[in-house]
Amino acid sequence: MSSTTKPALLLIPGSFALPEHYDNILEPIRSQGYEIEGLHLPSVGLKTGAREGPAPTMYDDAEYIASKARPLVEAGKDVILFAHSYGGVPTSQSTKGLTKAERKAEGKKGGIIRIAYMTCVVPPLGGSAGSTMGEVPEDQRLAPGSGLDVDEKGWLTHTDPARTAAISFSDLSPEEGQALVKTMVQHSDMSFASELTHAGYKDVENVSWLFCEKDLCIPKELQQKTIEMIERESGRKVDVTKIEADHIPSLGPRKQEVIDWFLSIAGKA
Repeated sequence: MSSTTKPALLLIPGSFALPEHYDNILEPIRSQGYEIEGLHLPSVGLKTGAREGPAPTMYDDAEYIASKARPLVEAGKDVILFAHSYGGVPTSQSTKGLTKAERKAEGKKGGIIRIAYMTCVVPPLGGSAGSTMGEVPEDQRLAPGSGLDVDEKGWLTHTDPARTAAISFSDLSPEEGQALVKTMVQHSDMSFASELTHAGYKDVENVSWLFCEKDLCIPKELQQKTIEMIERESGRKVDVTKIEADHIPSLGPRKQEVIDWFLSIAGKA
C-alpha cells in the first residue's frame, strides 16, 4: 500500500488525556508511513490548568473532531477514527455527513471508512458518558467525591492518584501508575452529561474494537454489552480483537499489541 493510498488516521484520546500521552504509539505508526494525528479535545484542559470560558461539552468535542476529519475527506482521503475511552462518545457523534457511504451516495470521494474503539464508552442514542459509566460497579467508578473533584467552573481534577491508578493503570506498579495520573490534566464535567444525538457507528461501514480483558474502568461486561448494542443498532458485526490489558493499554506492557492493532486496522483499508 503506497503512502498516497493509505488512510489518514485520527486518534481521539480519553478524558483527562493529552495527545502526548499516546506519543509512544503514534511515532511507531508514523514510521510505517501513516499520517496520524492525536487530537487535544476542547473538554480536556491545558497543562497550565483549565481553559478560559465555559467548560466545553461533548458536542464541542464532536465539532472539533469533525473539523479535523472534514479537510481530509474533502481532499478525497479515506479516514479512520481511533477512539479511546471517553473519546468514543464524541467520535460517534462527529461523523454526520462525513462517512464514506454518505459521501459516495452524493457522488463524492473520500470519507470516514471505519471507527476503531479502544476500550471505549459508547452510549446508545440518548445516552451519555455519565449514564453509561453509571453501570460500572461503584468501587471501580471514578466520580466527584470518589477520586475526582469538580470546581466552581465545572472542571474535574483527579484528587486520589492511588485510586485512579488502581483502576486505570492496574497493569503497572502503584508508583508507576500514580506518576502517570499526575501527568493528566483537568476535564470538563459537562462533557459527561451530553447525550448522544448521532450514532456514527450506524453509518460507518466498519467498526472495530480493542477489547481489554483486564480493564477495571470499563469492565469487560460493559465492553461486551456495548459491542452487542452496536451490532444490534448497525446490523453489522463488530471486528473484535482481545488483549490481556488494563484501561490504558498504550502505556502498559501491552503497548506493542496496541501498535499492532492500529497497524492491522489501518492495513484493512
